[in-house]
Amino acid sequence: MNRVEKNRIIFVFTCFCLFFLLVLGKAFKVQLIDAGDLIVRANSQFLRQATVYPKRGNIYDRSGHPLALNVQTYSIFTIPKATEGKSDVYKKLAKIVPELSYKEMVSTVKKRKKFTWIGRKLKLSKDQVEQIKELKGIFIEGTPERTYPNHELLAQVIGFVGLDNKGLSGLEYMFDKELKGNPVLLKYTIDNKGRPIKFESHQNVTAQAKDIYLTIDKDIQGMAEKYLKEAVLKHNADKGGVGVIDASTGEVLAIANYPTFDPNDVKGSLPDARKLSFAIEPFEPGSTFKIFTAASALENKVAKIDSTYYAEQGRMRVDNHWIKEAESHEKFEWISVADIIRFSSNVGTTKLAFDLKFPRFKKTLKELNFGNKTGIEVPGESRGIFTEADNVTPLSLSNMSFGQGIATTGVQMLAAYAAIANGGEYIKPTLIKRDPNMPTVSELEPENENQLEKRRRVFSQKTTDDLTKALILAVEKGTGKVAQIPHFQIAGKTATAQRVDKNGGYKGYVSGFVGFPVNVDRKFVIVVYIDNPKTGGYYGGAVAGPVFKNLAEYMLYKNKDISRIAEHYDNDYDLKNIKTNSDMVQIKDSATRSLTPGIVPNMMGLDKITASNIGIKMNMQMTHKGMGVVSSQYPSPGTPVDSDTVVKLEYSPPTYE
Repeated sequence: MNRVEKNRIIFVFTCFCLFFLLVLGKAFKVQLIDAGDLIVRANSQFLRQATVYPKRGNIYDRSGHPLALNVQTYSIFTIPKATEGKSDVYKKLAKIVPELSYKEMVSTVKKRKKFTWIGRKLKLSKDQVEQIKELKGIFIEGTPERTYPNHELLAQVIGFVGLDNKGLSGLEYMFDKELKGNPVLLKYTIDNKGRPIKFESHQNVTAQAKDIYLTIDKDIQGMAEKYLKEAVLKHNADKGGVGVIDASTGEVLAIANYPTFDPNDVKGSLPDARKLSFAIEPFEPGSTFKIFTAASALENKVAKIDSTYYAEQGRMRVDNHWIKEAESHEKFEWISVADIIRFSSNVGTTKLAFDLKFPRFKKTLKELNFGNKTGIEVPGESRGIFTEADNVTPLSLSNMSFGQGIATTGVQMLAAYAAIANGGEYIKPTLIKRDPNMPTVSELEPENENQLEKRRRVFSQKTTDDLTKALILAVEKGTGKVAQIPHFQIAGKTATAQRVDKNGGYKGYVSGFVGFPVNVDRKFVIVVYIDNPKTGGYYGGAVAGPVFKNLAEYMLYKNKDISRIAEHYDNDYDLKNIKTNSDMVQIKDSATRSLTPGIVPNMMGLDKITASNIGIKMNMQMTHKGMGVVSSQYPSPGTPVDSDTVVKLEYSPPTYE
């Protein structure tokens, strides 16, 4: 073999080796380096996957009345190339679904080559759906739409969702994960036109969407919103807030602000109307805060409820400023702690605070969670405004003692007054009927982990008893007379707080009232405030007091507390007795009732329990419809009946004087 042949062999061998190494390197790159990306690209040509969530969980009130539900709607989309450029398909679609404009569809599709939505969340009949499925290149899918059957009712608490059913505010946002549930991952094979032809697999759902039951009572919520709206409009106020809490459990029965909005039409609402200001916008509470100054003084044994203070005849100089009473004609001299609350004395409250000193006062307020979030299930809850300083100036202490220089939320005031109403226990307020599978607020918001435990004693029974008696005097003989309810003892406090304006000064007033009935089994606290009333006065008793009274009357009736007044019904029972005992309910018919066998008695104005008891006593069949008091009955009173006759009773809410 000569040299030329040998060199040729070496050259060919070298080229072969290089080519082999090149192939080996490419194989290494494809098999190891680019394997994942290539598999994804390959699968994308014939495999698809979709994430499908279960139907969103519903939201109910404490009795199971629906507050947020899902209705079936349909979304329509197309892949323009699938229609093969034929516009007549869009003409057919426009005839099937009149809400869709042919011109708008063509204009939209002309700009797109891939997946394009034509209509979102449309309410279609079964026939419309079937006709759409026949159109080439047009696709339809069922889409659950969130609906709020009660419209504005509790809207600021519930919140709303977006087009993709993702919670955007309120409980819909805070519990979005639980309400949405875990998704199903569907994998399927497609043909060369992108049409699904075979499902390959799906990931099983490990946890379905959860329903949420609230502590809210739908009926109480409705009445609270009604009375609040009436007061805001009557007094031409900027806005108002109301809340009701069960003092024994911390369950919030109603909570609202006005103006509000309809979550079914979010676009038509103002951003401020969507906020639950009752929990997220603090305000200076004014005189309703004086009770906590007195509570701290009693609990720290600085004073007794009958201890007397010289009230300086209505004027007291502090740090070159004059502390005056709300009314210039009030020139109190010696005044007891009970009367300080009864007459809402600024000077008397200041003197209590000066004896108490700020460190002890601050400790009491911190135990009541002022300056901290309460932990209620409201996104963006405010801590309020309260100093963290170890001490303050005498003027600051004076202002704080009667509710200025400190800002609280309505929820904080609800929980703090509940501690007085229930005998001294601070209970964390809640909107959720507790489900062990639902996360707590501290789990949703870790920053709340160090807040006060759910229930703790902050006052002695003696302290709360003394304070309650003073609050009763404030209603019966003091500034809260408008809140009196016949035959019920009402403990309450008015407030006419100066309103902080945008520039940091004071302009206008916030009128408030906080109170609770005493001689009832189920203690509840109501907080009302009306922000910047411009007509019809501005004093708390005159503006916010009637909202409290109307709502408290309704609740006392709803809770059957009024039935204590007439627990027994005899043959000589006369409806006028109820009218005498309670001016609260306006009864339609005041004719004499007699329970004569075989004769239909007069049931007008009776509650369901009383009417049922009479039916049992007379061995009479009855049907009941509605809630409230009997507003109509058939057969009419005095009609002869036999054992087969069914007396039909219809109920409606009572009206109030």
